[in-house]
Amino acid sequence: MRTTRSRSPIRTLGLVATAAILASACSSATETTEESAPPGPAVVDVTTEDFAYVGLPASVEAGTTIRITNDSESELHEFVAIRLPDDETRPVEELMQLPPEELAAFFPLVETVILASPGEAGIAVEGTGTLTKPGRYAIICAIPTGADPEEYLAAAAESEGGPPEVAGGPPHIVHGMFAELTVEG
Repeated sequence: MRTTRSRSPIRTLGLVATAAILASACSSATETTEESAPPGPAVVDVTTEDFAYVGLPASVEAGTTIRITNDSESELHEFVAIRLPDDETRPVEELMQLPPEELAAFFPLVETVILASPGEAGIAVEGTGTLTKPGRYAIICAIPTGADPEEYLAAAAESEGGPPEVAGGPPHIVHGMFAELTVEG
């Protein structure tokens, strides 16, 4: 999906990918672990795979921290939590069918982005992984299918805010890598 957005997960990733690259080189110091999880009422461990979120409940309490682990052998995955407006009643599955420019209108409402390289634990690159605002969320992965993880991270680190220019197919949401999550207040 190539659209101009005021704030997108991929654009955000471009601004912090250098930190993610350094963090992956020193993963033992930066991986989210039981000992380093922010305090909160709960921690939910979610596994990403090609192309699904495994272990993601339908709802969590406000203040819950999400941690991801990527079980894919080759695909980079992300957990992007987009808080939907209170007056938006369509299911996330229906929203994912919108044209890219209409779907992009929701991207300024991103609360957190967690990125995980193949076989690795996730690193929060926007927000902390803790969902604090009650409401309904779209959870998506917009990484291009087949993109080389190292090439993607390097290109994102060098990009000037837009999606990195890397070889790959459509975003993972096209393959069904999205979910709906309610954060209870």
